[in-house]
Amino acid sequence: MGRRAASWVAAVALATAALPACGEAQEPPERRDGSGGTATGSARAGGGGVALKRIGRFESPVYVAGAPGFPKLLFVVEQPGRVRVLRGGRERRRPFLDISGLVSSGGERGLLSIAFPPDYRRSRRFYVYYTDRQGDIRVDEFKRRGPVRAARGSRRAVLEIPHRANSNHNGGQLQFLGNLLFLGTGDGGSGGDPPNNAQNLGSLLGKLLRIDPRAARGRRYSIPASNPFVGGPGRDEIYSFGLRNPFRFSFDTVTAKRPRIAIADVGQNRFEELDYTTVAAARGANFGWDAFEGFSRYRDENSGTPNPGGTVKPILAYPLSRGGGSCSIIGGYVIRDRRLRALYKRYVYADFCEGELRSLVPHLRRAGRERKLGLAVSAPSSFGEDTHGRIYVCSLDGPVYRLVPGR
Repeated sequence: MGRRAASWVAAVALATAALPACGEAQEPPERRDGSGGTATGSARAGGGGVALKRIGRFESPVYVAGAPGFPKLLFVVEQPGRVRVLRGGRERRRPFLDISGLVSSGGERGLLSIAFPPDYRRSRRFYVYYTDRQGDIRVDEFKRRGPVRAARGSRRAVLEIPHRANSNHNGGQLQFLGNLLFLGTGDGGSGGDPPNNAQNLGSLLGKLLRIDPRAARGRRYSIPASNPFVGGPGRDEIYSFGLRNPFRFSFDTVTAKRPRIAIADVGQNRFEELDYTTVAAARGANFGWDAFEGFSRYRDENSGTPNPGGTVKPILAYPLSRGGGSCSIIGGYVIRDRRLRALYKRYVYADFCEGELRSLVPHLRRAGRERKLGLAVSAPSSFGEDTHGRIYVCSLDGPVYRLVPGR
């Protein structure tokens, strides 16, 4: 974990954090609204206002998603192992899914995300990413019984990645692009990636993976023939490598005709970074960890990995000294909701310890016009997006908010 470990342990004890890295945690300034989360009013951002509207309170929420074909439903992932569902803005009494008996939760472990394929309305299948009782990473498929309930007994194991040696750096994001499922895995934990998993093409850790999660020909999933290492050295599931802990990534389908990907990769001791490139260019790309941290050569604990050459540089790297104590980048989305005029086509993100929401204009070589939104959320654990393109932010303290136009 490095020199940030001691304060990270203290932060976990206070917040039971699902934080995607070991970090030097300091609570951001809070304006309490009585809900346990930071109160926020309207804030001016560029040419228009942006505000946060609280939609509910949950147990350690870590992700929010909508489901294709069900525009009135919203799904909130709770770290201990449940998925709550809201219908028309009102939370249902019973959870959509409860797999708390399968999940190891606490610190960076837990139920971390959910993803629905484009054909969800017809196929009824969906996928969750979690750490099991042994600490290994699992992706499982389930099917729904009805719009607000998963079918009991429908679980099917899709992918299992050993990860029990260390409890940190589990990754945690699932995202569909078309019919293919992308997932981001951490490097296996500790500090400085001692086994050099991120640069090892024989390991699924420290990677962006791409699979077709549907069972086929007696196998749990299939591999797209266009994956970069199919038929050569390296695991066929790998799409990109050289990542430390890509806890959150998202696809940008609004900036250009061809989709782009934004990967918020949590740093070690000095820098947090945002990687941004086209999905096509990410094929086979090496994002540099643990030869690099941000733009700089990594030279702290367990360093020594040679410069592999040809690595993809981040478009943003900020120091942990920013804001009086940063610790873990929490990646968000490029805004496609036109009602948020001031943020349209801007990337929104946060830092777990700062709490302030920020935005920038993503370009393939750099980030432009990075700025604060004037809004804060205590212990922001994740952003999420529904089927309308509306953006949400979770506070690990319990509240979940939606970004709305300010008055």
